[in-house]
Amino acid sequence: MAETACLQFPADHPAFADHFPGNPLVPGALLLDEALAALACRRGLRYDALEVRQAKFMRPVRPDQRVEVSWEDAGTGTLDVRLRVTGVTVAALTVAIGSCP
Repeated sequence: MAETACLQFPADHPAFADHFPGNPLVPGALLLDEALAALACRRGLRYDALEVRQAKFMRPVRPDQRVEVSWEDAGTGTLDVRLRVTGVTVAALTVAIGSCP
C-alpha cells in the first residue's frame, strides 16, 4: 500500500529568482530534498538515513503546482518513490533506507 505526501512551491520561493527567470522551474535538487524530507517525516526516519540510488526526471515542475509524492516498499531496504502533478509522473526515484551515523 502506497503512502503519500504533498508538496507545493509558491511562486515567490527564493529558488525561482535565479532558476530560469521568466520561465521558472522547480530545481531538481529542491524537488528531491523536499520529497525526501516529507518521506522521512511521514515514515519516522532520519533524513540522513535515506539515499537516492536512482532518480529520473520526466517533466518539469512549475511554481504553485501541487506535487503528490507517493512511495511503497520495494523490498531489500528500498522504496519506489513517484512524484506526480495532476496524475502525471514527473519524477521516479529508488531510495535506500540505511543506518545513519
